[in-house]
Formats: sequence, structure tokens, C-alpha cells
Amino acid sequence: MMDKIYWILTSALFLTDLAVRIGLSLRVIMRKKAAPVTLAWLVVILLLPFFGAIVYLLFGENRLGERRAKRAAADIPLILRWAEGLRQRAFTNWHTINPECEPLHRQIDATIGIPTMPGNMLSLLQKSDDFFHQLLTDIEQARSTCFLEFYIWQTGGAADRVCEALKKARQRGVDCKVLLDSIGSQEFLASKQCRDLKAHGIAVLECLPAGLFRALFVRIDLRNHRKIVIIDNHIGYTGSQNLVDPKFFKQDQGVGEWIDIMVRIKGPVVEILTASFLYDWGLESGEHLESLGREANVQPVPPAGEIPVQLTPSGPGYAEDTIHNLLLTTIYAARKELILTTPYFVPDNAILIALKSAAQRGVTVTIIVPKKNDSRLVHYASRARFSELIAAGVRIIAFTEGLLHSKTISVDNDFCLIGSVNLDMRSFWLNFEMTLFIYNKEFTTKLRNLQLEYLQSSTPLNEEIFKKRSFKERFLENTSLLVGPLL
Repeated sequence: MMDKIYWILTSALFLTDLAVRIGLSLRVIMRKKAAPVTLAWLVVILLLPFFGAIVYLLFGENRLGERRAKRAAADIPLILRWAEGLRQRAFTNWHTINPECEPLHRQIDATIGIPTMPGNMLSLLQKSDDFFHQLLTDIEQARSTCFLEFYIWQTGGAADRVCEALKKARQRGVDCKVLLDSIGSQEFLASKQCRDLKAHGIAVLECLPAGLFRALFVRIDLRNHRKIVIIDNHIGYTGSQNLVDPKFFKQDQGVGEWIDIMVRIKGPVVEILTASFLYDWGLESGEHLESLGREANVQPVPPAGEIPVQLTPSGPGYAEDTIHNLLLTTIYAARKELILTTPYFVPDNAILIALKSAAQRGVTVTIIVPKKNDSRLVHYASRARFSELIAAGVRIIAFTEGLLHSKTISVDNDFCLIGSVNLDMRSFWLNFEMTLFIYNKEFTTKLRNLQLEYLQSSTPLNEEIFKKRSFKERFLENTSLLVGPLL
């Protein structure tokens, strides 16, 4: 009798597991994702009984939740009307700019609906100290609004001074709103300092809340990776810098201080940056975008300079593959030189082919990455691709003076990209990111000079070094590469 019960239970378990594997495998295949992503998930589902199915259901699909989807859909008519108004004010003389820029502009406008805005003034803040000094000055002079949106906010040093400046601004009657990612800023959101900000009347909102219960309904590793500040709808900031003081941030990990840049913006594109923040805020708070815009008194911002800039938000819910496709267009646009800096380099095959193709057609391609990384898995997955890139003529440079966290691309010393996007699949498809496409030679030269300064503190990698790697290193790299599409 016991043998019969055992046989029935094991058969039922086997058939259930088989049905789950087959069903989820068909679902993965029918979703038509990139081949490496599809294959990686098939490996997880087929090789890990039940556990693989659980992992896929938690992390395999970009589920943002029905409530959030309804809020986003309700704002679409307003966004379309606003975007049409932008186009009527956006005239850029493309004849005076690198001809490769106009197709990028058209692609972004077609996929996201945001045109290039001329008439901006940009300041490149090359060090964290420069950013915090300027930010504190702007907050101290704020008269109406201070909006901040960050992936990570950590207490200590300059970050504490920002808290004090915000409290003083609120006492002057300034509307202060802070939007922080639930996982990236987890410690700060639970801190005494955060409670103190709220006690002073500063609105602090947790973006994309995570938890075991929520994991049943939404994908909890979809994160808001943006770094945005807007002061008085007149001054904006974006780039790679989290709201952390590098002298205090992750100093126990042995990677040195984090190296970041930010761009301070004045001009018409600040209106779009403000609208992007209010859109993100409304999705979390449930407030209507139209009423938020009225309360913040969002108005067209007059020209402050001559630089054409196209602000490009990306992430789940936007046009599929937006930033990934734009990066491909950018790489293929290069004719003479392409310099990229990124802390996390785990490209998919399309980006990898584009980089090799650029080098093979005579473009000088340089990729600057940190020698030491805070993620061992990313470190090994990155190195697995270096050999074939170097063989194709791409220069791989290891930055040795800290963890280079700047995310930049300069093309032919003519135009450039600066933002929060890493060259990895998480930034391509899972994170909410923000990128500036800057169509200006003079500003690009400033960025390129900074990239060349990074080169002075770096060591080139070559094929001879990689040939001397041990079997253990190569095994770890190739194993990490298998889960690269899932990173």
C-alpha cells in the first residue's frame, strides 16, 4: 500500500514538474526576447526543478503592476498634447551639426516623442565635490521648488549637508519632493534622517516598493536608476552621481572612491526634466500629472545658451528596447573615434558586434572600465568579452584610481551621451534610466578631455595578459557570462 502511495506521489510530482517546465519554456519562447535572454531563462527553467520556475515567475517578466499601468495609461493623452507643444517650439539647424545627429534625433522623437530642444547652457561637473558645492548653492537660493530623484541616497558627509539645505528651503516655503528607489535607498528610507526630513514637511516617496508580498504581483528587481535634480523649474541636473559622498560610500569594499560626473542644465530641456520627475512622482503617489504640473507651475523655459540637447528617459513601459537601439545607432554613427566609460560592461551580442564592427572599419574604439568592481559577477562577465574585443582592435583600458562610475560616450569629438545608463542588459531592459544626447562639439570636447584624463590614470589591457589567465579565471568568466543576460 505504501509503495503504491509513494508511486502516485512521485509520479504526480514528476508530471507537475514536467508540465511546469514545458509550459514556462513555451511561454519564454513565445515572448520573442533576444536569443541570449531566452536561452538563459530556458537553462534556468529546465535545469532547476521547481526552483527555476519560481525564479522565472519572480524575475523573468517586466511586471509593473496593474495599478501603475492604469496610472500611466491615464496620463498618455496629456503627455501627447504636451509633446506636440514641444515640437512647435523645437527648431534645430541640423546643417550646422554632425550629419549623424539628425537620424538620432528622429529616432528618439519617433520612439519616445521628445524632440531636441535648442538653447541650453550646460556645465560639466567633473567631480563629486563640484556637484555638491553647486547643488547646495542652488538649493540655498531656491524660491519655489526642489525636486530630487535618486537611485541611492546614503547618509554621511555632503549628503547630510543636502538634507540640512532642504530643511532650510522648506522653512522658506519651498516645495521639496524627494523620490528614492526602494532597494537602492533602503537604508536611508528607514533612517532617522529620512524621518527628520518628513517631520520638516519634505515629501519623501519610496519608488517601486519591494517586498516578498509584492513579489507575487510585480517584478521587484525593476529599479529606478535615475539621478535627477530640478530647482525652481529653472535649473536641472542629471548624470551618474547618486546622492552619496564618495568619501563615505562603500569604502569597505576595497575599490576606492567612486568617480562620477553630473551635468548642470539651464534652458528649455529643464522643462522636460521637470515633467519626467513629476511623471515618476505621480506614478508612485497616485496624484494626477496635470494637477502636479499646475502645482509646480511648469512653464516653458526660455533659452539660456546655444546647445541642442535631447533628453531620453528609458525603462519598462517605454518603447521596447529604446535605449539599447539608440546605443546601437550611436555606435554605428562613429566614423573616426568612439570613447566609452562604464562601470558595468556586460553587453549583449548586438552591442558587442557593433563595437567590433566599428573597430574593424577603422574607428578608434576605447572602452574605459574600472580595474576593481564592486560586483564580482559583473567583473568576471565583463572580462569574458575582452579577448574578442581586443582581437578586433578595440582598446580596453582599466581605470586604477577608484571605481569609475561615469557613464559617458563621445563620438568623433562631435556629439556625446551622458547619463545613468550602464553598458549592461539591466540598463538596456530593466532599469528606469535617463540619458542626455548632446549635439554640440564644444561641450563634447570638454567631455572628451575628461575621458582622456581618465586614460592618464588607467592601464591598457592586451591579448598577452589575457592569454596568461588561469583555467580557473577563464572558467569563472565563462560561467558568469552564461547568466549575463539575467544580470
